[in-house]
Amino acid sequence: MSATDQEQEQNSFDSKAFLANLSSRPGVYQMYDKHDKILYVGKARNLKNRVSSYFRGSWQGTKTRALVSHIRRIEVTLTHSETEALLLEQNLIKAQRPPYNILLRDDKSYPYIFISATDDFPAVRFHRGAKKAKGQYFGPFPSGGAVRESLNLLQKLFKIRQCEDSFFRNRSRPCLQHQIKRCTAPCVGLIDKERYAEDLRHASMFLEGKNQAVTAELAERMDAASSHLNFELAAELRDQISALRQVQEQQYVSGSGGEADVFGCAINSGSISIHALFVRGGRIIGSKAYHPKLSLEGSESELLSSFIAQFYLSGAREVPTSIILPFALDDAEVIGQAITEKTTKRVQITHNVRGDRAGWQRLAQTNANQQLVSHLASKQNISNRFLALQDLLDFDTAIRRMECFDISHSSGEATVASCVVFDENGPLKSDYRHFNIEGITAGDDYAAMQQALERRYTRLKKGEGKLPDLLIIDGGKGQVSQAMTVLESLQITEVTVIGIAKGTTRKAGFEFLVNGQTGEESVIPSDSGALHLLQHIRDEAHRFAITGHRARRAKVRKRSLLEDIPGIGQKRRRELLKYFGSIKEIENASIEEIAKVSTISAKLAQEIWLCLHPDS
Repeated sequence: MSATDQEQEQNSFDSKAFLANLSSRPGVYQMYDKHDKILYVGKARNLKNRVSSYFRGSWQGTKTRALVSHIRRIEVTLTHSETEALLLEQNLIKAQRPPYNILLRDDKSYPYIFISATDDFPAVRFHRGAKKAKGQYFGPFPSGGAVRESLNLLQKLFKIRQCEDSFFRNRSRPCLQHQIKRCTAPCVGLIDKERYAEDLRHASMFLEGKNQAVTAELAERMDAASSHLNFELAAELRDQISALRQVQEQQYVSGSGGEADVFGCAINSGSISIHALFVRGGRIIGSKAYHPKLSLEGSESELLSSFIAQFYLSGAREVPTSIILPFALDDAEVIGQAITEKTTKRVQITHNVRGDRAGWQRLAQTNANQQLVSHLASKQNISNRFLALQDLLDFDTAIRRMECFDISHSSGEATVASCVVFDENGPLKSDYRHFNIEGITAGDDYAAMQQALERRYTRLKKGEGKLPDLLIIDGGKGQVSQAMTVLESLQITEVTVIGIAKGTTRKAGFEFLVNGQTGEESVIPSDSGALHLLQHIRDEAHRFAITGHRARRAKVRKRSLLEDIPGIGQKRRRELLKYFGSIKEIENASIEEIAKVSTISAKLAQEIWLCLHPDS
């Protein structure tokens, strides 16, 4: 390989490692070149699928191939919905003017839905441009397609006319729209002004978000249809409720106003991720992820305090009127005063916010969590931590594959063991396994571990998979001894066994290792990359075990997932299902949408969302 080829390979973007841990949620992606200049901004309903498409090669056009050849880094910003992604994409394109976007995007204003206030039978229409006409404007919408889709839906549900006034005034008989039940034909007097105004009011209520009464009416009709075994109508009404809910979705990317820098903070496995959203004029105009060096001696509050102070006091950075944080800082008042003295601009530092600002904060925190996952799984980071672990354990050869086991149950009920696998690229999720534990004394973690290890390594011994170089047990001497016994009985000698156990403080950074061969315990420095890798795989095994346990418990009890959520009784379950139509729709809903149910508070909505999304 020539020097030029080697340099090109070193500078190329590692798409495989990046895509392996990319979220499938909606969001925006920004592509940068080797000079860290923006190349392209795009949005996606499913980030993983969309970004993956750029690296498939076979179908790419000339322009796409040129774009991909220049990519050296990709940043992603998650959003609550595809609509928010569309709005953020447009904001970023207008602000950054990426070279590969300019020919594909225009500078049109946001489109709206308009209802005139001067007609006896107003039409609902598409509008873009200055708001000169008297009437109601609903929006902004992310694209003309979104407006037309919404108009089509409103026409189906409320049968409001959308024709031009000249067409309306010259009708002598109903048009085709009336025949297909999309218009009540006010042009020929088949509906009076009062009834038409009521339909129009319902349509306006949906567009304004004041939809509880109309939604309840549709839900009652759905229940009645179901009771009379008219399941086809019930399904149609369920779909209408779901579609109307999506049209109504609150948007946090574009609000009515506000200026703030909003921060999310995530700490795990010896790393920290801080994600900042920059809001100006009620719109998110950009975002950036930061990964400062973590000192485990400090608390979360101390770490974020240090970051915020450096962020605003060390340079000529624009300071907004409000800084929104994920939790309270002990010295927030002192930092605020220092920023004011340096910039002569009064700033408010808050964490307990509501409304649009709460939505911004949740979005920043979601992105911080996702950025931390990507950072931990980055190829360079994983490689360095593998090398540190090899040195710590005195391995003569490279560690290529590790497996970690953990046990989860509720007082012995529905015991599940997890096995997660890491290779040199990080988590290898295709090789993850759950083991439903049977025939043991309830709560006997040693017996559960023995059964899981026997089932796993009996198969591997038969050649049904790859043996790991290193087996990690989440536990102390007893669990490690159990693992050694199982491997010895199966005559597996080529696998090194260690345990990672929490110390007396039970805090991250104070774990100790148990040597499977000697039983000796040792403490690893809290800033060691080896410890951070072991924490990462241990935490992943714990998460995967809990996920499997919850799924098994729900199946065994033959209960709805909602029944396991504290504070959700029969009445609230009924109201949730009436509003959304199905468990699947509840799982897909945002916290704000769940809170729209009359019996659900904002706090309870957040608890429901967290219980239905244990991996978040």
